[in-house]
Amino acid sequence: MSTDTKAAFRSAIDFHPKLFSALRHYSSERLKADLTAGIVVGIVALPLAIAFGIASGVSPTIGLITAIIGGFMVSFFGGCSVQIGGPTGAFIVIVYNIIAQFGLHGLAIATFMAGVILVLMGLFRLGTVIKFIPYPIVVGFTAGIALTIFSTQINDFFGLGLRDIPGQFLPKWGMYLRNFDHISLNALATSLVALFIIILAPKISKKLPGALIAIILVTLGSYLLGRYTDWYTIETIGDRFGTMATDIPAPHGFTLNMATINLLLPSAFTIAVLGAIESLLSATVADGVTGSRTNSNTELIGQGIANIAVPFFGGIPVTGAIARTMTNITNGGRTPVAGIVHSLVLLLIFLFAMPLINYVPLACLAAVLMVVSYNMSGWRTIVGIFKAPLGDISVLIVTFLLTVIFDLTIAIEIGLLLAIVFFLRRVTENTEIKVYSEQLDVAEGTDLSTHEVLNVAKGVGVYEIDGPFFFGVATKFEEIMRSTMADKPVVRIIRMRKVSFIDATAIHNLEILIKASQSDGIHIVLSGVKPNVRASLEHAGIDKLIGADHICDHINKAVIMANLIAADARREA
Repeated sequence: MSTDTKAAFRSAIDFHPKLFSALRHYSSERLKADLTAGIVVGIVALPLAIAFGIASGVSPTIGLITAIIGGFMVSFFGGCSVQIGGPTGAFIVIVYNIIAQFGLHGLAIATFMAGVILVLMGLFRLGTVIKFIPYPIVVGFTAGIALTIFSTQINDFFGLGLRDIPGQFLPKWGMYLRNFDHISLNALATSLVALFIIILAPKISKKLPGALIAIILVTLGSYLLGRYTDWYTIETIGDRFGTMATDIPAPHGFTLNMATINLLLPSAFTIAVLGAIESLLSATVADGVTGSRTNSNTELIGQGIANIAVPFFGGIPVTGAIARTMTNITNGGRTPVAGIVHSLVLLLIFLFAMPLINYVPLACLAAVLMVVSYNMSGWRTIVGIFKAPLGDISVLIVTFLLTVIFDLTIAIEIGLLLAIVFFLRRVTENTEIKVYSEQLDVAEGTDLSTHEVLNVAKGVGVYEIDGPFFFGVATKFEEIMRSTMADKPVVRIIRMRKVSFIDATAIHNLEILIKASQSDGIHIVLSGVKPNVRASLEHAGIDKLIGADHICDHINKAVIMANLIAADARREA
């Protein structure tokens, strides 16, 4: 491969991991800061990885393995200097539902496919496009996920002791309400103590990891009470999951065929979109704090590689975690080395401290996840959006309800569809079709102070499209043109100076208009056509249909041509 070909290949693929550029100018001071930040983030990530694993329907071991392998790869291959990757609360609902329907094998395939989709998104430079997903959709499904996570923790928080709880929101709460008389006072007291510690810790010091302190203190207290009293009993991680392995599992494969791919593609697409949104949102927040600049396409490829790798070790989906990323920043982390250190810290804990995890009460983890769900809910943001236009409020409410009652996949799809419909309606409403006759002010609609008035000959009609000319506007334009067909001018000038783009539907409607007008002996002249719009028209053969000279770049030329055509028509009459 020649040097020029290699250079062209590199420029076509926007993959430039931040780790390699950071190591070029690395120093001992930077290493010291990254080590400190990485150790702190690793400690903070420990209880979250365990809790997210359990809430997703897998073991704590799987949660930790995901944080170790996925977190390492996000830092190694990603496009953000400070991103911390791992399992997050956003995936709990989708992972739980996939396991319920397709088992762990189905989850592995869906995660792998999501990784491939993320890599393709990055290769096709869709990193910037993902950021344009409407904010009400993001807020809606995030709040829906928060409520769903909260719902999944009711059983352990109150110690109801239920098994085979329905996955759907309404049946789940029906079971809770029928069994609320089975509350365990031991579990409830443990949960409340853990909750109190988590809330109190940041008030003492912002750097105290409340979740970890709660787990340590509550686990120690529960162990002592259980050992030295007869009345205190509570379910722990070890009771539910048994003794957990302390070895990274050997890589294993899974079977792929078209039937499985078709079945799991919607779930894989949801994981990919959700992972892309959350990781790029986290990177954007981080950039605002550090002043760095994330390469969005590289970040998507890095996230994709992580999600391709973790299923081979039994892991669950990976994405950027905002809370852990902010912890990294506040503790001095500025390069991907801090993220790699965070993964190594978790690996050491996994190898040497896993037996201690067995003693953690499930009620304590439920309190941790309830705080996570509260922080995810963004209720203040929701209150703010309720002051926005009705369309945004509708998208938020629909996305939220679909996430909670039905499925996250449906919520994202319907939410995006609604957002697109409302957007198209707004653009269509704001795009005007103006009709002129006899006199035309060339400077109208511009900042020009000098006004030039053109005299339009009798028999010449001028129609201006003020905005993008796409399928929604094309129908509106067609209706106006049809309503004026009875006037039958000699020439119709269609002014397109403000048409920034034109789509296939608009071109098709324009072609129908031209042919209908020509059959009635009416000439069509296009004015102010921008180069990109002219290229689209020529590609569709419109220039051959009306004549290339009838596509003008300025209204003066169009009016002169139309007046001459009208004058010739009058002489012939």
